Amino acid sequence: MNIKQKFISFLVLFALIVNASFAFAENEFAEKHIVLQISDASRQQLVLNVANNLIKHYGPDSVQIEIVAFSSGLKLLFENNEISSPRIDSLVSNGVKFSACSNTLAKMTKKMGKKPELHKDSILVSAGVVRIIDLVDQGYTLIKP
Repeated sequence: MNIKQKFISFLVLFALIVNASFAFAENEFAEKHIVLQISDASRQQLVLNVANNLIKHYGPDSVQIEIVAFSSGLKLLFENNEISSPRIDSLVSNGVKFSACSNTLAKMTKKMGKKPELHKDSILVSAGVVRIIDLVDQGYTLIKP
């Protein structure tokens, strides 16, 4: 391995370490890191209640929450969801993140004949399950209400 290859390897390793160190950068002082899975549309209110209860118990500065929606649970993040949209706005203002599965969105788009609009604060991820695995690998606790 020549010096150029060693240097490139070093840069790649450094980038990985820096990336890992910023895994909790959004709320680095949070005591708890929770990922809530929503994969069933009938559990929308429950998952929002759990997130709200965690914030009430720990306080918004002590808990980092990400809700990952896939399968029929993605309906939680539909822009026209009049029940959950105001609650999502409130949770976002307390630091909760919402991730939407791109795979599910593509399948729903095909089935519905048009792409459903998602809540403005939704973050598209390649796959909901992969996002959950990545968060668990970063130390998040998985809760499936």
